Amino acid sequence: MENKNDLEEMLSRFVGHGPYLVIDGEKYIDAASGTFNLPLGYTNQRIAEKLKQQIDRCTHLSSAYTREMSQYILTKLQKYTPEGIDRIWLRDVSGSGAVECAIRIAQKATRRSGIISFFLAHHGQSLATAHISGNAFRIKDFHINIDGSIKIPAPASVLAESQSQLEEDKFVDLEQFIQLGSSDNIACLIIEPIQGNGGNTVFPVAFYRKIREICHRYGIIIIADEVQTGFGRTGTFFASAGYAKELEPDIIVFAKGAGGIGIPTGGVLMRHSLDVLESFEHSSTSGANPLSLVALNEIIDIIEDDKILENVQQNEAYLRDGLLKLQHKYPEITGVRGVGYMYGFDTPNPEFAAQAIATASRHHLILRGSRYGKGKAIKVRPPLICTQEHLNEILHKIDLTFSELSSATHEYREIA
Repeated sequence: MENKNDLEEMLSRFVGHGPYLVIDGEKYIDAASGTFNLPLGYTNQRIAEKLKQQIDRCTHLSSAYTREMSQYILTKLQKYTPEGIDRIWLRDVSGSGAVECAIRIAQKATRRSGIISFFLAHHGQSLATAHISGNAFRIKDFHINIDGSIKIPAPASVLAESQSQLEEDKFVDLEQFIQLGSSDNIACLIIEPIQGNGGNTVFPVAFYRKIREICHRYGIIIIADEVQTGFGRTGTFFASAGYAKELEPDIIVFAKGAGGIGIPTGGVLMRHSLDVLESFEHSSTSGANPLSLVALNEIIDIIEDDKILENVQQNEAYLRDGLLKLQHKYPEITGVRGVGYMYGFDTPNPEFAAQAIATASRHHLILRGSRYGKGKAIKVRPPLICTQEHLNEILHKIDLTFSELSSATHEYREIA
């Protein structure tokens, strides 16, 4: 008979503290914040203690009992939302579920069905959210249709500080797509303020402005998918109230970092005119469970009390400049871009990116790539608690990684 403690033994191999993950006694610094779920790193005593207290009370409540708590959360979030966002739907435990909720809201409010999304976008793992995402390889064996939906190209990524020479006429002609491809059936446009899985694509500010003007002209609801950018990742609580404020979204979707230390939670913020769903029209059995409510409430307070946003703002330049120096040093690093603690860069090809990630792991650095390994980008997204000392460690290990790879490439060329 198998040892009933086998699972505990397996899990005991992994111990996290702050930005570090210890695996079988070996300490790694995590420059990917888990799967971008850990703004506070692997542990936070304040949240952990509150969760332990709640576990002793109860871990599940029917949504019939949690509405008041959801409204309390809303009052705390409203300090950070764009003007006019004043309603909440808090019944999900994942970004995928929350995005589907936002789609339902837009479709019911407009009585239209179509969704505009972008190439390389990533909006979730469910069938519907994978369908509207911009990586067709993920759905080649599955079938779903949301009538009237279209995917369109997005602008190339920019370095946030270098936008003065951008020309708006270089953007995709969104209005033409709406006029010629939608049959007046577009309910919403969904956009990540910074594309995450697609390669950490930073859009020009002027692009957000153009989207807003056209969508308002045609009565199309704008959904900001802030599953990855929300809760401080870009240096403001939401990117759509900071770097991407020109977007002026009607709906904001959040998840991931909202759980603080990885507690699953997700929700939707919206304008009051879009508070149209009946309770039975979108729900999840575990949505707004007591543990997710505790984590969500506490992460908001910790961001304020521990000055997390200020930490990201103060140290962003250190991270950016360090990556730019590495770009200057290694020809294999190109296109450094990002905002806050959400940076990325390109490598020569997907195979090289995979090799770099594996090499970094040997140097006890955790990095993640793009497009499920099919992209050439590498993302650098440390926990928001990271200090300059932590960032310096990450940059040093990236330096070691590319030094090793460059040496191997040079030796191969010499032999050839």
